[in-house]
This record gives sequence, structure tokens and C-alpha cells, in this order.
Amino acid sequence: MTSKTQNSEAQETTDHAAIRKWVEERGGRPATVKATEEDGHAGILRIDFDPPDEELDRIGWDEFFEKFDEAGIAFLHQDRTKDGKLSRFHKFVRR
Repeated sequence: MTSKTQNSEAQETTDHAAIRKWVEERGGRPATVKATEEDGHAGILRIDFDPPDEELDRIGWDEFFEKFDEAGIAFLHQDRTKDGKLSRFHKFVRR
């Protein structure tokens, strides 16, 4: 298996520093889906990339990780595509 193939495989993490680094390297920001916010609390978590998605509210990392930990989820992400380009593939999964 080549290193490009290995890097194209999805990895799962709950490490806050690793998630933040991955997101920021790709120009992303922590966000929540506006329609799911309740009483000023974050709703369904998302990562928002430019141009900003009008259906999302960008939030701070502290609020993002508070909701992330509370929800008991993990971050599934891909570092590189099979052809070696920086990947934005990610999703939140139940642990």
C-alpha cells in the first residue's frame, strides 16, 4: 500500500487538538445548524468552509467541543484524497 493510499483512508478521533488542526488547515470554522439551535445552545454540529453557508452559525471552539463531548460523537476525517490532494471529507459519527 502506498502512503497516498494510506492517507486517503478515513480516520476517527475525539482529540480536540487534532480536530481543530484538521479543520483550520482547510480553512474551516466550527458551526451549528441554525434551525436546530435551542435556547441559545448549539444544535447539530457542522464545519463551515468559505463561502459561509447561510443555514449555519459559526461558533467558538469552546462551545463546539462542549457540544461535541456532550453528544458523545467522534470526528471521521480523511487527510488526503487518493490522488494526494488535501481532503475536506469529514463527518460526525456515534462512538
